[in-house]
Amino acid sequence: MEWTASLDEYEKLVIRMDTPRVVIDNAVCATATLVKVDSARKHGILLEAVQVLTDLDLCIKKAYISSDGRWFMDVFHVTDLNGNKLTDESVISYLEQSLGSSNGPRPNGFNGLTALELTGTDRPGLLSVVFAVLDDLQCNVVDAKVWTHNGRIASTIYVKDEDSGSAIEDAHKINRIEERLRSVLKGENDIRSAKTSVSSVPGAHTERRLHQMMLADRDYERKSAAAMAESSVPNVSIQDWSERGYSVVNVKCNDRPKLLFDIVCTLTDMEYVIFHATIDTDGTQAHQEFYIRHTDGSPISSEAERQRVIQCLQAAIERRESEGVRLELCTPDRKGLLADVTRGFRENGLCITKAEICTTGETAINVFCVTSAAGHQVDPETIEAIRQRIGLSSLKVKEPLICHKTSSAREETTGVGLFSLGSLVKRNLYNLGLLIRSCS
Repeated sequence: MEWTASLDEYEKLVIRMDTPRVVIDNAVCATATLVKVDSARKHGILLEAVQVLTDLDLCIKKAYISSDGRWFMDVFHVTDLNGNKLTDESVISYLEQSLGSSNGPRPNGFNGLTALELTGTDRPGLLSVVFAVLDDLQCNVVDAKVWTHNGRIASTIYVKDEDSGSAIEDAHKINRIEERLRSVLKGENDIRSAKTSVSSVPGAHTERRLHQMMLADRDYERKSAAAMAESSVPNVSIQDWSERGYSVVNVKCNDRPKLLFDIVCTLTDMEYVIFHATIDTDGTQAHQEFYIRHTDGSPISSEAERQRVIQCLQAAIERRESEGVRLELCTPDRKGLLADVTRGFRENGLCITKAEICTTGETAINVFCVTSAAGHQVDPETIEAIRQRIGLSSLKVKEPLICHKTSSAREETTGVGLFSLGSLVKRNLYNLGLLIRSCS
């Protein structure tokens, strides 16, 4: 009996150690809500926490991250999209439950649907043809996200069978979908292979999958040195701190929602572990500093690896950015809606650089970011002609998008010497200690 009782107490101790401790405090900071998460350290635990915050459309204004031995501590300063502290009790309760769960990522809510993943070379009108093919194959699009970057396209599309109203189970039909979409993506002169996959068991986080797909597709490879010089890229630098076995990643760019998620997601999927980090925003600028090692415990070991990490992080920051006009379509859903709308864009010479497709009940709520075929701003008369065709009350124009790329991408970063790294760690941990004591 004593042995059994001791085992029960040990199991309880293990559960307590593995279950993250979450504190949400509105009293410490006057301008943001403090979210502190203590947890056992494991690969990807930081990404899980950041993913919960960004999925709620919360803005992370500051953050201090540190791991000591096998324990991880994250402190986030967050606001809603309007810059206000969190006051909704349902949101606070959801944060406590989600961040305090040790069960890993939550389901994405697409059960009963078929997941399509597409990557290939982007070209004008491509998305229009993809939706036309799906319509011809009697696949109803329920949800989709499309990203384009550096001449490549990646998309996750969730569909249901038009006849059954559920996931597609016919193996012959699945093969036809893959073959036809692969043919569309490949085109006539694609020098790189197009990829399609179909799964009836969707479960991955959509935006993380888009990052993974574009990373695997090598969208981070710049076309030429001239292209690098012509466009401003995010300022990313990496320094070696061999005395402590860290590589120190510094990112300076325009702040925006989900920026931290994009960076942490990429580092995690490249098999790097973030041991310490400081995130700060100054007006519209974000400054992020990460102390990383590879999962095998080693820092970045070569110049080629360093350059690859820099390019991958720059691409991760840029993928969510688009130039053009944001169009929002809200209309009763019907068969062939997406094929018709995107065909209208194509026939008027517009390119879709981003798309978010969502069906709520019987209503389609779709967002498209469009440019001219040459990548320039769209003529207002063209937009009005499309609105007349689709419906003035259904298709609305939001603010023109400005590409949020760092104008000071090529600023000198060599002035940050290795001698300062130790003081940076001390400063970060000192700030973290202040926040921890304030939450205690």
